[in-house]
Amino acid sequence: MEKILLLVCVSFLLTVPSNAISSCNGPCKTLNDCDGQLICINGKCNDDPDVGTHICKGGGTTPSTPPPSGNCPLSGERSCKEKSFPTKYKCSPPVTSSTKAQLTLNDFSEGGEGGDPSECDEKYHAKSERVVALSTGWFDGRSRCGKMIKITASNGRSVTAKVVDECDTLHGCDREHGFLPPCENNIVDGSDAVWEALGLNKDLGIVPVTWSMA
Repeated sequence: MEKILLLVCVSFLLTVPSNAISSCNGPCKTLNDCDGQLICINGKCNDDPDVGTHICKGGGTTPSTPPPSGNCPLSGERSCKEKSFPTKYKCSPPVTSSTKAQLTLNDFSEGGEGGDPSECDEKYHAKSERVVALSTGWFDGRSRCGKMIKITASNGRSVTAKVVDECDTLHGCDREHGFLPPCENNIVDGSDAVWEALGLNKDLGIVPVTWSMA
């Protein structure tokens, strides 16, 4: 009896068309294998990031990779030599009471690596000022300009700092941006004073932190 059932199952699988329409996370080989506005990504039908659909919750990730927070993928390496960035990030992970981020070091003073004056107040800021720039999504169209955020390092130390600039995730490699590549979408770009208040080694250049509105 078991052999008969097995033969029936095999026979059924062999008769299923190879281009059968699949729904979210269903198997696929071509775009035609996926239903509606879904596309085939890494052999699975998922949302089309170019269209911005949110039919599936996977966000275009493979089963072995957890979906990025808020359907906003973290950006990869960018190079000013190429000046070609295949993906632009208009969003950042959702802001919570303990938002995970990467703290980077920036010189907001005139002649510093930050380029033009800070976007919020059109001013330069000394290294001794506790100021930060936020990734485009968190900067939220200048809505956080002048507001204070609380940054907490893995060593348990915290500091408050004022938002004065945007860490642009869409543009870069020009004079306005100090000829630096676009930012990742999870960046809190802090001044020397921020790093010193947190007791962090500035030579590291980038460290994991959490932040929230103060």
